[in-house]
Amino acid sequence: MLCAMPAQAGVNVEAKLDSMQILIGQQAHLKVNVTAPRNARVVWPNYRRAQQIVPGVEVLGATPADTTGQQDGQMTVSRTFTLTSFDEHVYALNFKVKVDGKPYQSADMALKVLTVDVDTLHPNKFFPPKDVQDNPFSWAEWAPVFWLSMLLVLLLGALAWLFIRLKQNKPVIVRMKKIKHIPPQQKAMQRISKIKEEHMDTSENQKQYYTELTDALREYINERFGFNAMKMTSEEIISQLNATGNQAMINELKTLFTTADLVKFAKYSTLINENDLNLVNAINFINQTKVESKPVEEKVVPVLSEQQQKTRRHRVTIKLVLWVLGLLAAALLAYIVWNICMLES
Repeated sequence: MLCAMPAQAGVNVEAKLDSMQILIGQQAHLKVNVTAPRNARVVWPNYRRAQQIVPGVEVLGATPADTTGQQDGQMTVSRTFTLTSFDEHVYALNFKVKVDGKPYQSADMALKVLTVDVDTLHPNKFFPPKDVQDNPFSWAEWAPVFWLSMLLVLLLGALAWLFIRLKQNKPVIVRMKKIKHIPPQQKAMQRISKIKEEHMDTSENQKQYYTELTDALREYINERFGFNAMKMTSEEIISQLNATGNQAMINELKTLFTTADLVKFAKYSTLINENDLNLVNAINFINQTKVESKPVEEKVVPVLSEQQQKTRRHRVTIKLVLWVLGLLAAALLAYIVWNICMLES
């Protein structure tokens, strides 16, 4: 039923029931639209719950006001009221609001409330309400859930055992080493610089001085010319240099090695200027025979032992099994929960 009051000063109150008749205790919805100028103040009646809009018809609740604007400077404010009644009757309804302090109302509407027919002549046909009945327990329904739960417990136990094994086997950490290859002339000059800084040439221990100096030259010759000068005598070194055609500073180098042998094995004593000259000759020999090159950095991966490789493979296998069992346990748990929900629903 749709009822509207003619517009007065641009105000229109329209009321509509979604049902013209209801049974006792059922609900009807009354939608009220108030059209008024924009910025007008619309005051709705404040119905409490179970308050009667007319004698015999109660208001159960109402929606908040919903305002929509129109292009002609008007606005429409809408609310829906939920009504009910417990007395059989035909009720005349209208709805009143105030707009800017002035009362307005909708046209009258009719709401018919019907009662439920009761057969008082046959009281034996009435049955009291039934209690909630429990469904009988069926092992056939719950058996799959039980056995799947047991399987889940076993999976969790296996996961715990594998996790403990993984913790007990310490990981084999392989760190890549960076080895910096320094040119032989630089290494030799570093050792000679250390000899000069420690003033070995002026110390009383001339044997240590010549040992350090010749060892620096032997290592340089070993890396520069490719023969093992560390295990050769002085004469063998000079002979090998002559054989390779390297004649640079050969006489000075021979004098240096001869003096070093006399100091180390014959307790020969040298003068300070003789020590300085041998040091200069060693530096000149290095400078005249060196091959210009820059330090090279090489990355070396350590080689694992057979036991370490076995340990790494064992850890990888355990991790893979842990992931597989973990995913299987998660899927199984979700399936069990879903089955329980289906059985209880």
